Amino acid sequence: MRPIPRLVASLALCLFALAAGAPASQAAQSVKNVTVDVYFSPRGGATDAIVQLIGQEQKTVLMQAYSFTSTPIAKALYEAHKRGVQVVAVLDKSQRSEKYSGADFLKNAGITVVIDAQHAIAHNKIICLLSQATCVGGSFNYSRAAEDQNAENMMVFHSPDLMTALIENIKVHYGHSEVYEGRGEGPSAGSAAGALAGQASRCVVGAGKQATRGGGRL
Repeated sequence: MRPIPRLVASLALCLFALAAGAPASQAAQSVKNVTVDVYFSPRGGATDAIVQLIGQEQKTVLMQAYSFTSTPIAKALYEAHKRGVQVVAVLDKSQRSEKYSGADFLKNAGITVVIDAQHAIAHNKIICLLSQATCVGGSFNYSRAAEDQNAENMMVFHSPDLMTALIENIKVHYGHSEVYEGRGEGPSAGSAAGALAGQASRCVVGAGKQATRGGGRL
Protein backbone atom coordinates (compact mmCIF):
# COMPACT_ATOMS: atom_id res chain seq x y z
CA MET A 1 0.00 0.00 0.00
CA ARG A 2 1.36 3.43 -0.92
CA PRO A 3 1.32 6.25 1.63
CA ILE A 4 -1.41 8.86 1.49
CA PRO A 5 -0.15 11.88 -0.50
CA ARG A 6 1.76 14.48 1.49
CA LEU A 7 -0.37 17.12 3.15
CA VAL A 8 -0.13 20.23 5.25
CA ALA A 9 -1.22 19.12 8.70
CA SER A 10 -1.10 21.90 11.32
CA LEU A 11 -3.99 20.42 13.34
CA ALA A 12 -2.52 16.91 13.18
CA LEU A 13 0.82 18.23 14.36
CA CYS A 14 -0.78 19.99 17.35
CA LEU A 15 -2.34 16.67 18.39
CA PHE A 16 0.91 14.83 17.68
CA ALA A 17 2.88 17.21 19.91
CA LEU A 18 0.50 16.39 22.77
CA ALA A 19 0.98 12.66 22.18
CA ALA A 20 4.76 12.79 21.92
CA GLY A 21 5.30 12.43 25.66
CA ALA A 22 6.56 15.92 26.48
CA PRO A 23 6.91 16.71 30.19
CA ALA A 24 3.79 18.23 31.72
CA SER A 25 5.57 21.55 32.13
CA GLN A 26 5.98 21.90 28.37
CA ALA A 27 3.14 23.51 26.49
CA ALA A 28 1.90 21.97 23.26
CA GLN A 29 3.79 23.22 20.24
CA SER A 30 2.37 23.65 16.76
CA VAL A 31 4.29 23.64 13.50
CA LYS A 32 2.93 24.91 10.21
CA ASN A 33 3.58 23.95 6.59
CA VAL A 34 4.93 20.49 7.22
CA THR A 35 4.72 17.73 4.64
CA VAL A 36 3.57 14.39 6.01
CA ASP A 37 3.55 10.87 4.60
CA VAL A 38 0.88 8.71 6.26
CA TYR A 39 0.88 4.90 6.47
CA PHE A 40 -1.75 2.57 7.90
CA SER A 41 -1.43 -1.01 9.10
CA PRO A 42 -1.89 -3.89 8.67
CA ARG A 43 0.48 -4.38 5.75
CA GLY A 44 0.65 -0.72 4.82
CA GLY A 45 4.37 -0.48 4.19
CA ALA A 46 5.34 1.34 7.39
CA THR A 47 8.25 -0.97 8.19
CA ASP A 48 9.66 -0.68 4.67
CA ALA A 49 9.40 3.11 4.88
CA ILE A 50 11.34 3.19 8.16
CA VAL A 51 14.01 0.86 6.82
CA GLN A 52 14.42 3.03 3.72
CA LEU A 53 14.73 6.23 5.79
CA ILE A 54 17.34 4.69 8.09
CA GLY A 55 19.20 3.43 5.03
CA GLN A 56 19.38 6.98 3.69
CA GLU A 57 20.57 8.59 6.93
CA GLN A 58 24.09 10.01 6.96
CA LYS A 59 24.53 11.48 10.46
CA THR A 60 22.35 10.45 13.39
CA VAL A 61 19.36 8.25 14.22
CA LEU A 62 17.64 8.81 17.58
CA MET A 63 14.88 6.33 18.45
CA GLN A 64 12.35 6.10 21.26
CA ALA A 65 10.40 2.84 21.33
CA TYR A 66 7.94 0.96 23.51
CA SER A 67 7.89 -2.41 21.73
CA PHE A 68 10.97 -3.12 19.64
CA THR A 69 10.97 -6.55 18.01
CA SER A 70 11.14 -5.68 14.31
CA THR A 71 14.03 -7.58 12.72
CA PRO A 72 14.13 -5.38 9.57
CA ILE A 73 14.31 -2.17 11.62
CA ALA A 74 16.93 -3.61 13.98
CA LYS A 75 19.04 -4.69 11.00
CA ALA A 76 18.67 -1.27 9.37
CA LEU A 77 19.94 0.39 12.56
CA TYR A 78 22.86 -2.03 12.66
CA GLU A 79 23.77 -1.29 9.04
CA ALA A 80 23.59 2.43 9.75
CA HIS A 81 25.89 1.98 12.75
CA LYS A 82 28.37 0.01 10.61
CA ARG A 83 28.65 2.83 8.08
CA GLY A 84 29.39 5.39 10.79
CA VAL A 85 25.96 6.81 11.57
CA GLN A 86 25.47 7.58 15.27
CA VAL A 87 22.55 5.52 16.63
CA VAL A 88 20.92 5.86 20.06
CA ALA A 89 17.87 3.90 21.26
CA VAL A 90 15.77 4.94 24.28
CA LEU A 91 13.49 2.02 25.18
CA ASP A 92 10.75 1.14 27.65
CA LYS A 93 11.67 -0.97 30.69
CA SER A 94 9.59 -3.85 29.31
CA GLN A 95 12.45 -4.51 26.88
CA ARG A 96 14.47 -5.94 29.78
CA SER A 97 12.06 -8.85 30.15
CA GLU A 98 10.34 -9.37 26.79
CA LYS A 99 10.84 -12.86 25.32
CA TYR A 100 12.51 -11.22 22.34
CA SER A 101 13.76 -7.67 22.10
CA GLY A 102 15.88 -5.85 19.58
CA ALA A 103 17.63 -4.22 22.56
CA ASP A 104 20.07 -7.10 22.88
CA PHE A 105 20.80 -7.14 19.16
CA LEU A 106 21.65 -3.44 19.19
CA LYS A 107 23.69 -3.63 22.40
CA ASN A 108 25.72 -6.57 21.11
CA ALA A 109 26.42 -4.59 17.95
CA GLY A 110 27.92 -1.76 20.00
CA ILE A 111 24.96 0.60 19.67
CA THR A 112 23.97 2.77 22.64
CA VAL A 113 20.79 1.45 24.26
CA VAL A 114 19.24 3.00 27.37
CA ILE A 115 16.10 2.15 29.35
CA ASP A 116 13.61 4.83 30.38
CA ALA A 117 12.13 3.36 33.57
CA GLN A 118 10.87 6.63 35.06
CA HIS A 119 7.28 6.20 33.83
CA ALA A 120 4.48 3.65 34.05
CA ILE A 121 5.37 2.96 30.42
CA ALA A 122 7.68 4.84 28.07
CA HIS A 123 5.21 4.83 25.20
CA ASN A 124 6.90 7.14 22.73
CA LYS A 125 7.45 5.77 19.23
CA ILE A 126 9.71 8.32 17.62
CA ILE A 127 12.60 8.14 15.17
CA CYS A 128 14.55 11.30 14.32
CA LEU A 129 16.83 11.27 11.26
CA LEU A 130 19.07 14.28 11.53
CA SER A 131 20.55 14.72 8.05
CA GLN A 132 17.10 14.36 6.48
CA ALA A 133 15.33 16.75 8.90
CA THR A 134 12.73 14.00 9.16
CA CYS A 135 11.00 12.27 12.05
CA VAL A 136 8.68 9.30 12.35
CA GLY A 137 5.82 8.95 14.82
CA GLY A 138 2.35 7.56 15.41
CA SER A 139 0.77 4.55 17.09
CA PHE A 140 2.96 2.13 15.10
CA ASN A 141 5.22 0.02 17.32
CA TYR A 142 8.44 -1.24 15.78
CA SER A 143 7.24 -4.84 15.63
CA ARG A 144 6.03 -7.47 13.18
CA ALA A 145 2.60 -7.46 14.81
CA ALA A 146 2.22 -3.74 14.15
CA GLU A 147 3.07 -4.29 10.49
CA ASP A 148 1.09 -7.47 9.79
CA GLN A 149 -1.76 -7.70 12.31
CA ASN A 150 -2.65 -4.48 14.12
CA ALA A 151 -4.65 -1.42 13.08
CA GLU A 152 -1.95 1.26 13.34
CA ASN A 153 -0.94 4.58 11.90
CA MET A 154 2.54 5.93 11.17
CA MET A 155 3.44 9.42 9.99
CA VAL A 156 6.69 10.62 8.45
CA PHE A 157 7.14 14.35 9.11
CA HIS A 158 9.53 16.43 7.01
CA SER A 159 10.31 19.46 9.19
CA PRO A 160 13.49 20.74 10.87
CA ASP A 161 11.38 22.63 13.42
CA LEU A 162 9.35 19.60 14.46
CA MET A 163 12.49 17.49 14.63
CA THR A 164 14.07 20.05 16.97
CA ALA A 165 11.10 19.79 19.35
CA LEU A 166 11.19 15.99 19.33
CA ILE A 167 14.95 15.86 19.91
CA GLU A 168 14.58 18.17 22.91
CA ASN A 169 12.02 15.72 24.31
CA ILE A 170 14.30 12.76 23.64
CA LYS A 171 17.09 14.55 25.53
CA VAL A 172 14.83 14.85 28.58
CA HIS A 173 14.08 11.13 28.64
CA TYR A 174 17.63 10.13 27.75
CA GLY A 175 18.86 12.16 30.70
CA HIS A 176 16.99 10.08 33.29
CA SER A 177 17.44 6.71 31.56
CA GLU A 178 19.75 3.85 32.55
CA VAL A 179 22.29 2.06 30.41
CA TYR A 180 20.95 -1.26 29.14
CA GLU A 181 23.30 -4.02 30.27
CA GLY A 182 21.64 -6.94 28.49
CA ARG A 183 19.60 -9.90 29.72
CA GLY A 184 20.33 -11.25 33.15
CA GLU A 185 22.01 -8.07 34.35
CA GLY A 186 20.59 -5.17 36.28
CA PRO A 187 20.69 -1.51 35.27
CA SER A 188 23.85 0.48 35.68
CA ALA A 189 24.48 2.32 38.93
CA GLY A 190 24.33 5.75 37.31
CA SER A 191 22.05 7.44 34.88
CA ALA A 192 22.67 7.18 31.16
CA ALA A 193 23.58 10.83 31.02
CA GLY A 194 26.45 10.29 33.42
CA ALA A 195 27.60 6.88 32.28
CA LEU A 196 27.55 7.83 28.62
CA ALA A 197 29.41 11.09 28.95
CA GLY A 198 31.35 10.21 25.80
CA GLN A 199 30.12 9.62 22.31
CA ALA A 200 26.48 8.77 22.97
CA SER A 201 25.86 11.77 25.20
CA ARG A 202 27.53 14.06 22.69
CA CYS A 203 25.40 12.46 20.00
CA VAL A 204 22.09 13.36 21.67
CA VAL A 205 23.16 16.84 22.74
CA GLY A 206 24.85 17.51 19.41
CA ALA A 207 21.77 16.37 17.54
CA GLY A 208 19.73 18.99 19.34
CA LYS A 209 22.24 21.71 18.47
CA GLN A 210 22.41 20.69 14.81
CA ALA A 211 18.64 20.50 14.56
CA THR A 212 18.40 24.00 16.04
CA ARG A 213 20.85 25.32 13.47
CA GLY A 214 18.88 23.61 10.72
CA GLY A 215 15.44 24.93 11.54
CA GLY A 216 15.54 27.18 14.58
CA ARG A 217 13.95 26.61 17.95
CA LEU A 218 10.18 26.54 18.23
